[in-house]
Amino acid sequence: MTKYNPVTHCLFDMDGLLLNTEDLYTEAYVTCLKRVDREYTFETKAKLMGRKPLESAAILLKELDLEDQFTPESWIANVSEEYPKVFPKCVLLPGVQRLIDHLVANNVPIAISTGSSNEAFDLKATNHTKFFTNFLHIVKCGSDPDVKNGKPAPDAFEVCRQRFSPVPEAKNCLAFEDAPNGVKSAIAAGMQVVMVPDSRLSPEGRKDATVCLSSMLDFKPEEFGLPSF
Repeated sequence: MTKYNPVTHCLFDMDGLLLNTEDLYTEAYVTCLKRVDREYTFETKAKLMGRKPLESAAILLKELDLEDQFTPESWIANVSEEYPKVFPKCVLLPGVQRLIDHLVANNVPIAISTGSSNEAFDLKATNHTKFFTNFLHIVKCGSDPDVKNGKPAPDAFEVCRQRFSPVPEAKNCLAFEDAPNGVKSAIAAGMQVVMVPDSRLSPEGRKDATVCLSSMLDFKPEEFGLPSF
């Protein structure tokens, strides 16, 4: 039974929502920060999630008082050396394959809007090439010139919406996110948002989502006017 405003299109974040890559980002960051005697907490991580790489790096360096040791560009170069070691081992999170298969089988248009750069995306997709063919388009905000501002600005989801053909109204789009910045981005773009956050995220970080779930396995498409499982 429809519980929320009915939708026709679904837009997905990727890191920490479709793939367990947020855990792998943490692994890479912890490795690099140990070399400069810094700790990487979830509180710091939550401020970075969903942002474009340079924005994220600038916030990290300020938070951890590392601006005298790195520029955002040099930090990205440093941590990027760890990515080929960790990203190819990423896996789909619970319920993701089931939901994507269901939406595709029912001809629901789907796309991805990720903060990843082209290079990072390619590493993450190494063992998931077939999975990503399900999506009509993938906006890689870290490299896409049309995305002027990263999440929480609306650009990431607005650009993704505009690339559907025909272009749906924002009110007919449902965004899926794991991070507060991503939720704010989708809301700013005029969309409803399903949030599947890290269990450590505070209630404050969850409050803006249309609905907040523990797992993608808990999503009920019929509540948004989509075909039920």
